[in-house]
Amino acid sequence: MSARIVLLVTSPRLPAGLLTAAAWDVVRSAPVLAGGESTLTTAVRAAGVEVTVVEAGATQALLDAVAAHGTAVWLAGPAGDEALARELGLRLARQPGLAELELMYGSWDPPGARLLDAVEVMDRLASPGGDPWKRSQTHRSLAGFLLEECYEAYDAISADDTDALREELGDVLLQVLLHARLAEELPEGERWSVDDVAGGLVDKMVRRNPHVFAGAEAGTLEEIEASWERIKQAEKARASVLDGIALSQPALALAAKILDRAGRIGLAVPPPLADTQVDPEARLGASLLATVAAARQAGIDPEAALRRTTLAYAEAVRAAEQPPTP
Repeated sequence: MSARIVLLVTSPRLPAGLLTAAAWDVVRSAPVLAGGESTLTTAVRAAGVEVTVVEAGATQALLDAVAAHGTAVWLAGPAGDEALARELGLRLARQPGLAELELMYGSWDPPGARLLDAVEVMDRLASPGGDPWKRSQTHRSLAGFLLEECYEAYDAISADDTDALREELGDVLLQVLLHARLAEELPEGERWSVDDVAGGLVDKMVRRNPHVFAGAEAGTLEEIEASWERIKQAEKARASVLDGIALSQPALALAAKILDRAGRIGLAVPPPLADTQVDPEARLGASLLATVAAARQAGIDPEAALRRTTLAYAEAVRAAEQPPTP
């Protein structure tokens, strides 16, 4: 078997001793070196494997170990030790008979692993010694920022700009993480964390999707939606079908949501007539509500319709601002 240097790369986001069987086989059968002490070196030593820490001259130390034993293992640091890999690659390219360089993954980042990094970064920013601005915020002072970031994500969706959407969703996530971190500073009995947010979401998704997680019959999309509504109603004791509607949303969207909720249970409550109202504002409001009701009957989203027409009008305004071509 040819001489080889195994560069063992692991995920810093998983428990240090959680390695593949192949990784454990190689660290138990060959000299193991590392650039410094870490949770990984501790875990490997705890399994009975000797680890030599090399503070300088790692390339030569590995070549010496290969010459003596045929195989040597390097426990890469959290960043992967790319500089060492590059140095080794150049040396072995010049002297290919010394050894072969093999990259082995002892563990991989699971999906969502970078969320752990985001939580860690936010914790540092919102802790003593971090960012004074973030530490000075409250849930109420951040409320406007959360709305603004959601609107910017909506704009990216409307523009079919998926790159911008990725970035804007990151800004929405920042708000979620900051709110959760601030909640950790609430008084005892009131505080909660990002894990409580995620845990509640997981429980809700599992509970409301029995056709996926509990072996229930899926049925049609309409039946799935009806099941979702039944489960939601059982979870939350509500006195009205309108309970739970976000009242701070734009008035046009709010009107459509209220009409939709009333229509779901067959309530025939006619909107007020414009000519019965006593003042101009009430008459205009009644007229607008009637327009929203007509849009719902036609299957049109009134918020999207007005936005589309308004943006077209904005383009016309911009065109009119341009000086005439001589």
